[in-house]
Amino acid sequence: MPTSEDETGPIYRVIADKLRKSIITGELVDGQRVPGENELMRRYGVARATARQALRTLIDEGIVTPVRGSGNFVRSFRPVRRHAPKRLSAELWGRGRPIWDADAGDRTVEVDNVSVREVRPPEHVARALDLPESATTVRRQRRYLVDNRPLQLATSYLPAELARGDGAVLTAVDTGPGGIYARLDELGSAPAHFTEELRVRMPGPHEAEALSLAPGTPVIEVVRTALTAHQQAVELNEMVLDGSAHVLAYDFDA
Repeated sequence: MPTSEDETGPIYRVIADKLRKSIITGELVDGQRVPGENELMRRYGVARATARQALRTLIDEGIVTPVRGSGNFVRSFRPVRRHAPKRLSAELWGRGRPIWDADAGDRTVEVDNVSVREVRPPEHVARALDLPESATTVRRQRRYLVDNRPLQLATSYLPAELARGDGAVLTAVDTGPGGIYARLDELGSAPAHFTEELRVRMPGPHEAEALSLAPGTPVIEVVRTALTAHQQAVELNEMVLDGSAHVLAYDFDA
């Protein structure tokens, strides 16, 4: 057992490495309780501070999450591979399939916390959608879960004038097969071009709670604008992704 610092590194790091290996090899599986401070103290003959630091290392890495009053648990998750060109292709939503089909495959995808309201848009949204000062937007907010784990928050803004008459379906909680892009297509405002901007940052308190993020886990903020063939902006979507649970994939010609 490690009892002092040597060529293997600090004791807490040796213990953390052993626990990490147990998670990687599947000896400890997702949702399983990790040995606590008392057990690590007995197993390795170390002080409580050392055992606590070993656990804190894994918590900060996002592979172990603390549950108050219950202990620490494995947070192992197969990342979602997000390929923007595939998920936004009209071949997907144009055939009535949700864009998440390109990401999740046969995994379980759920949408909850859906809220749809007509609101005055923030200044940057009005500017992106090229709206007059008096215009309003339809704001669609929701959360996505994959295999029961919350992975993404999304807030879409669409010009409210698109939701008049036949476009009222854009204000429904469930907009039907293919989602809002299929409905925009039916209204003659099909998205033909998308732009996305990404940045990595630390989450705010609400985001950390909504995504059940472990301490120290960053988020990926994605801002997408959907434009028609005539370069009319028909949606601005602001997304917040769990940075530990996504792989962002891109391919393009030289």
